[in-house]
Amino acid sequence: MVVLLDTITADRRPRHPEKANRPDTPLLRKPEWIRVRAPGSPVYRETKEIVKTNGLVTVCEEAGCPNIGECWSQKHATFMIMGDTCTRACAFCNVRTGLPEALDGDEPEKVADAVAKLGLHHVVITSVDRDDLADGGAAHFARVIRAIRARTPATTIEVLTPDFLRKPGALEVVVEARPDVFNHNLETVPSKYLTVRPGARYFHSIRLLQRVKELDPTLFTKSGIMVGLGEERNEVLQLMDDLRSADVDFLTVGQYLQPSRKHHPVARFVTPDEFKSFETIAYAKGFLMVSASPLTRSSHHAGDDFAKLRAARDALHRG
Repeated sequence: MVVLLDTITADRRPRHPEKANRPDTPLLRKPEWIRVRAPGSPVYRETKEIVKTNGLVTVCEEAGCPNIGECWSQKHATFMIMGDTCTRACAFCNVRTGLPEALDGDEPEKVADAVAKLGLHHVVITSVDRDDLADGGAAHFARVIRAIRARTPATTIEVLTPDFLRKPGALEVVVEARPDVFNHNLETVPSKYLTVRPGARYFHSIRLLQRVKELDPTLFTKSGIMVGLGEERNEVLQLMDDLRSADVDFLTVGQYLQPSRKHHPVARFVTPDEFKSFETIAYAKGFLMVSASPLTRSSHHAGDDFAKLRAARDALHRG
């Protein structure tokens, strides 16, 4: 059975108290092209049990990802480290905001254990923003990377990090741990930052991605945006140019889906043909890999995409 999943969380706790005073905005009816299968396969349940047994948090659950049924049915899970509470309150995000708890010193080993049990060839590690920590959690990222390397050396590792704003030296700590892919999402065009991503700075994020390549040119870099937040087409094309100026290899473009009536409204649903156009233009601008579709998310098909990314770079070098 195919159903239209709602991204509103089933968690009845006051998940977003910081948004309580925001006016309600209507939830637009989703078009036919945003349809996914309801989760529930035996492998999905097995994945869920491994995550639960290891006491881990996944962005798949916390962000209400529409692809969770597909990914977990293939034992693909994106681990969200450093807790389930973020120090920022972005208008698009479904992750809880507040004062986070202390870091779990055993978490790196727990993640590595789950990666081994799931048999992951490629794993994506992301986190909440931890502005409360002196290094923004950079050392914890590095410990998780090294724990996975020690437990399953053949597993390739992709990190999706915060911006480490005003945390000198933090980026260098993560890069030194040598993930295979360094991902940091811009999320939206600069004109929307004040309302969509107020705690971040667009050009700081561009510089972060550029700095990764300066520190280690062999690392793949990746960034993603959501569309349907009210951006103009020419702004998206300029963003592509900004990312290419930072030598970013991989771009993802997906449809923004409103988690609740208290979140930023969906301005419109971008059509599949428009996504195809974004993909064509992005490749023409020089990205090695592009994923652009209504249900594209940063870690969706990440393993397959990494193989394609590596093949594309090899082909470029041979040429």
